[in-house]
Amino acid sequence: MCKHQGGLFIKDIEDLAGRSVRCTKHNWKLDVSTMKYINPPESFCQDELVVEMDENNRLLLLELNPPNPWDLQPRSPEELAFGEVQITYLTHACMDLKLGDKRMVFDPWLIGPAFARGWWLLHEPPSDWLERLCQADLIYISHLHSDHLSYPTLKKLAGRRPDIPIYVGNTERPVFWNLNQSGVQLTNINIVPFGIWQQVDKNLRFMILMDGVHPEMDTCIIVEYKGHKILNTVDCTRPNGGRLPMKVALMMSDFAGGASGFPMTFSGGKFTEEWKAQFIKTERKKLLNYKAQLVKNLQPRIYCPFAGYFVESHPSDKYIKETNTKNDPNELNNLIKKNSDVITWTPRPGATLDLARMLKDPTDSKGIVEPPEGTKIYKDSWDFEPYLEILNAAVGDEIFLHSSWIKEYFTWAGFKDYNLVVRMIETDEDFNPFPGGYDYLVDFLDLSFPKERPQREHPYEEIHSRVDVIRHVVKNGLLWDELYIGFQTRLQRDPDIYHHLFWNHFQIKLPLTPPNWKSFLMCCEQNEPGILQFSTERTNEPNRNKFSVENKA
Repeated sequence: MCKHQGGLFIKDIEDLAGRSVRCTKHNWKLDVSTMKYINPPESFCQDELVVEMDENNRLLLLELNPPNPWDLQPRSPEELAFGEVQITYLTHACMDLKLGDKRMVFDPWLIGPAFARGWWLLHEPPSDWLERLCQADLIYISHLHSDHLSYPTLKKLAGRRPDIPIYVGNTERPVFWNLNQSGVQLTNINIVPFGIWQQVDKNLRFMILMDGVHPEMDTCIIVEYKGHKILNTVDCTRPNGGRLPMKVALMMSDFAGGASGFPMTFSGGKFTEEWKAQFIKTERKKLLNYKAQLVKNLQPRIYCPFAGYFVESHPSDKYIKETNTKNDPNELNNLIKKNSDVITWTPRPGATLDLARMLKDPTDSKGIVEPPEGTKIYKDSWDFEPYLEILNAAVGDEIFLHSSWIKEYFTWAGFKDYNLVVRMIETDEDFNPFPGGYDYLVDFLDLSFPKERPQREHPYEEIHSRVDVIRHVVKNGLLWDELYIGFQTRLQRDPDIYHHLFWNHFQIKLPLTPPNWKSFLMCCEQNEPGILQFSTERTNEPNRNKFSVENKA
């Protein structure tokens, strides 16, 4: 199966040499003679199958799988009392679990935006959400994306309980890599190894597992209480490489789709509105079928779709809100019920599932207690201003008075020796060039900043970014997911190739410490030469855009 998102390979009819296979999900191509992907180039390497001989001297091709770690030290399920295990949905991916006399919370995002200013909560959290967090015995945060690691939420929590135990997996990119810069005072963060039971008390333990596609950042979790397992796969594309426990008491996973800038933020070439609409429709259906099949295969007693309840509510993102359609959790649950006997739960803020009651009798009216009648379910207003002020503060920062910040930033970023030329354009809210903003080329082959595109053959991308967000990202050394997943860019590329190495670097592999802007400003000379800027006037040359030059330093 494809290492990207687990799609099945078929013969690549375009390859006359017969050395490549094509993934049926996203058309990724794998050269089976080298086990390297050729589309997109220089991305993953596929693990080779192991060749063995059977007892009849026949060849076997095997994919080796280690023992399932959750099967070590197995426990038989014990009978649960009513009310002993309760799961309360708060919002998005945040669940409050009562497990005997312990409380555990998943991924608290309860106030503010995620991904700069692109995502906002769809559901209104229960009014007592902060009290619930403060009463937790432990919190699990799955990964570093801001719809799971919400610093505005954690800042509120740290003001009352800075020593609350927080558990994260030992990912290559630390979940809390940006903690010091965030200003949030948390003093009890625990990084645990993958695939090992963490004992909380005699009845409760949990195990964090890595994602098979994004092991550098994504994790999922198994929580076990008195032998009853709760599986939360969160956002993992292939949680634990596709090997997961079967017949757990409760499984929860993402379902919605739409958590990417592709294809809504792309234009040019095939990216017409009709193509994008059809692509989104097809991909959402694929995701629904994949999730339904996964649930059917794993056979949990109860399934809950979550971690997809966000909305692009800022007025400037109206286009994204209208076009970035998401899956309906009820549609997924209906599909699951058609093909299996799994019980499904579409959660509403404040609703509580009593695990003992549901396992004993799914028709028990007290098995799921809905929020009181009249409870506000969907948000209809958001407090934009405090968060936009933080972003806007970067626009006038002293750093950007010196055009040499461009070289300083991309040198710090550390991506080079790759044949790609990118034009970066600062824009206003509507993605028109920002008056007095920067507009420049970066040649990543030698990390230069040329006046015009080089004469050699090269792939080319244009990235138009809202000035407040791009400058906030640059100033603080943040990952580009704030731009890309947050819908704060508009992109064009020629040819239409996904440059995995480039985007993976800026989305996950940037240095852990931000640029040293204090030292930079001290070194800036008053009359430094400027990096050349480009107007948007284009020549009629068919295969190469050239730009008139002016010095705006």
